[in-house]
Amino acid sequence: MGNPLRTAQDRRLPRIPEPCALVIFGVTGDLSRKKLIPAVYDLANRGLLPPGFVVLGFARRDWGDGDFESLAYAAAKKGARTPWREEVWQRLASQFVFVPGSFDDDAAFDHLHDTLNDLRDRNGIAGNVAFYFSIPPAAFPLVLKQLARTGMADNAKSGGWRRVVVEKPFGNDLASAMELNQLVDSVFTPQDVFRIDHYLGKETVQNILALRFANNLFEPTWNSKYVDSVQITMAEDVGIGTRAGFYDAAGAARDVLQNHLLQLLALVAMEEPTSFDPNEIRAEKLKVLKAVALPKDIELGSVRGQYLAGWVAGERAVGYLEEANIPPDSTTETYVAVELHIQNRRWAGVPFYVRCGKRMPRRVTEIAVLFKKAPHLPFNPADVEMLGNNQLVIRVQPDEGVVLKFGSKVPGTAMEVRDIAMDFQYGEAFTESSPEAYERLVLDVLIGDRTLFPDAAEVEQSWRVVDPLEDAWKGTTPEPYRSGEWGPRAADELLAREGRTWRRA
Repeated sequence: MGNPLRTAQDRRLPRIPEPCALVIFGVTGDLSRKKLIPAVYDLANRGLLPPGFVVLGFARRDWGDGDFESLAYAAAKKGARTPWREEVWQRLASQFVFVPGSFDDDAAFDHLHDTLNDLRDRNGIAGNVAFYFSIPPAAFPLVLKQLARTGMADNAKSGGWRRVVVEKPFGNDLASAMELNQLVDSVFTPQDVFRIDHYLGKETVQNILALRFANNLFEPTWNSKYVDSVQITMAEDVGIGTRAGFYDAAGAARDVLQNHLLQLLALVAMEEPTSFDPNEIRAEKLKVLKAVALPKDIELGSVRGQYLAGWVAGERAVGYLEEANIPPDSTTETYVAVELHIQNRRWAGVPFYVRCGKRMPRRVTEIAVLFKKAPHLPFNPADVEMLGNNQLVIRVQPDEGVVLKFGSKVPGTAMEVRDIAMDFQYGEAFTESSPEAYERLVLDVLIGDRTLFPDAAEVEQSWRVVDPLEDAWKGTTPEPYRSGEWGPRAADELLAREGRTWRRA
């Protein structure tokens, strides 16, 4: 019997999933160890997992359940966001199961199928299972076909719900994305497919919707009459790490622009949904993505760069071509900047400058809405020399919060006006720290809430933006920039042609 004091619309009480299992393919990989296992522990520590919850690890290891528990213990203790409580871990670890095997091993998947059937009866999970693909994209089709062969993806056969979580990148161009969408939607029902973009799990990204639609302060000025331009920046201070094989084949545009940055753009530019229903939100985001227009001259309206050796945070950094396992003649970009426009009435004429890059001076992701200057200033020109554009800056990471910049008089006898900032920080305004993105997303998968997960149409439309860029860049060489710089000089010239400059993040 449900809580008689609670309605379906009441989100104040914590939502707890039905009894279920989480199967992690590639459980020994970096994503699983650094993000998924700590997220599961933190959810358990917050009392948000159901009784009988089971974690099954699947990987090519000759392990038993105890070996899996040891790996998970080390990963959870290192990555946990909430305080460590041994009794919580012991309760959780007692429900860890490991199934060894490779993705082409029919017997291993038959064993996984039998194990889930045993758990359905023994742990009372009623056939409810979420399959998490923490594996290279090339392995997706093979695993999907194994799940289809064994019937593990079939809701009717399982007696409960079966869901699948697919990590980005979802395909490497429009054709491969459409092929993968068709495959995954033929194995699982479309409403049970969760395409994960971890940026959408961040509190500050979700706060874009609250900021816009819960306040009457911003919406009247959120249009081309008042907004001069929008800058979306995702800068990383690290290089490619151990991802050489993937990164050199993908590059910055496929790795970040196609998913994270276009999703941020859609949230900033979308119209107000009729409700917070997942389908309504996705419908408005899709309208924006369909309205995105590339520069008429892609060569002039975009910049791609590749980092050279330099210094980042006082440490020597090698160039991209000196990284391990990178071909010495690689033309893969590690930096992208592009001017996009949105062809609708709200945003006509407003440029959206989007940039991402590695080996930048510091790690920062932010969205800056720059407003037009006042049409008339009655002050002496010398008194407003230090006055810039009003700005609303949403800091996604690492210093989560919102900054509002506007002009104010400097104390003194003269009427001198300069920019000041009102700064809201999550860590100071709220007593509870923000959950890690994967906590929210894993919980939403287990509950079945698809609000924060792009659907197939959004993924495919994003590729329709990126594919023409990739086609135009074929045969070109990226602009060099030194590690520790904010990208190639051509990126500054991209904005300077319109009399603008990049905001200093």
